[in-house]
Amino acid sequence: MLLGTWNLENLYRPGGEFGPKDKAAYESKLAALAAVVTELDPALLGVQEVGDPEALSDLAGLLTGDWHVALSEHPDGRGIRVGFLSRTPLRVLHDTSAFPQRLKPVQTDDDGATVSGSGRGFLAVETEPEPGAGPLRMAVAHLKSKLLSYPGGRFNPRDEGERARYGAYALYRRAAEATALRALADVLLAGDGRERDVAVVGDLNDEVQAATTQILLGPPGSEIGTPGFRVKDKGDAARLWNVAPLIPAEQRFSRVNSGRRELIDHILCSHRLIGRVTTAGTGVPGAAGAGELPSVGPDPQQRRGEAGSDHAPVWVRVGDLAVSDK
Repeated sequence: MLLGTWNLENLYRPGGEFGPKDKAAYESKLAALAAVVTELDPALLGVQEVGDPEALSDLAGLLTGDWHVALSEHPDGRGIRVGFLSRTPLRVLHDTSAFPQRLKPVQTDDDGATVSGSGRGFLAVETEPEPGAGPLRMAVAHLKSKLLSYPGGRFNPRDEGERARYGAYALYRRAAEATALRALADVLLAGDGRERDVAVVGDLNDEVQAATTQILLGPPGSEIGTPGFRVKDKGDAARLWNVAPLIPAEQRFSRVNSGRRELIDHILCSHRLIGRVTTAGTGVPGAAGAGELPSVGPDPQQRRGEAGSDHAPVWVRVGDLAVSDK
């Protein structure tokens, strides 16, 4: 069973402000995305940057067999949202953008505007990919980007002071969103991660060791690759494990930013689920990792209408519980 996450990059139907300009470009994009999903053959795939809900249905229609779709009802200002493609029926557990009650609104610009929720909603579903294996609960997210925008629709700052301030505002938002996502993970785990298959996936817009990504892990310690990983402790019930160390080093990236490879798309697993993970990777299994990704710059509009995606999918293969003594 393969579980994954993939940022589909501006999945809109043609003719709008952000999507492909014509039907031919749209069909090329869909065909490129469908080819990758077919190669992945996921049981459950979390997706990001779905601009038009109908576009995800169009993509599912190009895939072989029956597929189930779930989408968040909390898009951002461009209409993009997170969702799922699944081989088995989905039950939506939560669809929320709210910050935890005790977390105060965070500043977003020089005028002092604040937000009290995530820019894009978090969607959590439950399904049973394998008969008799019990339910799998998965949440998908798309946190605030490090690609900065400035007043007036600019992607370049007036000076370095403005760049620093808006970098801080973006970091405030991403940290608050990570905190909200961790709160949702706590609900899905219900203090019982040793017995529940739970995954948190998505475009976290920062790398493994970033403070915002680390917020999601819960109790420290027991990381993959350390002596403590095989040692059970009381933190296991609430902890999540990032599968990044299981990805071969040469494949450990999901986007290329100004020529630099980075892993910003992640899969985090509960204690029970990490014990079932056999392999992890980027791109499609059996290929040379993430493949030839385009290098992106500070202006996301430069790739409007391009086929495929500027992200590589990240995936894990899950076997029986007996394959690991974690």
